[in-house]
Amino acid sequence: MANYSTYTDSELIALWKEGNDAVFREIYLRYDKLLYLYAYKKLRNREEAKDVVQDSFTWLLNHRNEIQLNSSLSGYLYKTVLHQILDIFKHKGIIKKYAESGEHYIEVNSPEADYLIREKDIAALIENEIAAMPPKMREIYTLKRREFLSTKEIAGQLGLSVHTVSTQLKRALKHLKVKLGTVVFILWVLS
Repeated sequence: MANYSTYTDSELIALWKEGNDAVFREIYLRYDKLLYLYAYKKLRNREEAKDVVQDSFTWLLNHRNEIQLNSSLSGYLYKTVLHQILDIFKHKGIIKKYAESGEHYIEVNSPEADYLIREKDIAALIENEIAAMPPKMREIYTLKRREFLSTKEIAGQLGLSVHTVSTQLKRALKHLKVKLGTVVFILWVLS
């Protein structure tokens, strides 16, 4: 199987529309976590958020030839998820309240909006994974990445050996890489 992780969204869509089904896996892996976070922020229900993302990808699969991208793939996917969310709200009878809040509007043709949505979702994803770390690992990681302390300074402050601190930092980075995926992890490390 080819490695599609270096392909642009436009290249992936073009290949997929030509009948290359293996490309869909890359699209799914690239966006499923971000779309889940977006859906969860709106719905505040894990199962509904998972269902919305799954339904959106199912819709995408079933309507491959009808897709006309006038903006980015991510914008298109966010809009698809948003429509699913609005359907849920409509069924719950709260669409009026949601529409009045103004939070339903997304300008999908704006590259800035796409970037901001991705940046916020990636930041939230990272924060969730940091919060899920064991307490001592999280404390060491926070001192290193947010307080910018050296390994030796952290060891002294916490009364641990330098080796223990180093090991915990390696485990924290491995934890983030596994949970976030390689692409998000690299983007986060480079930022």
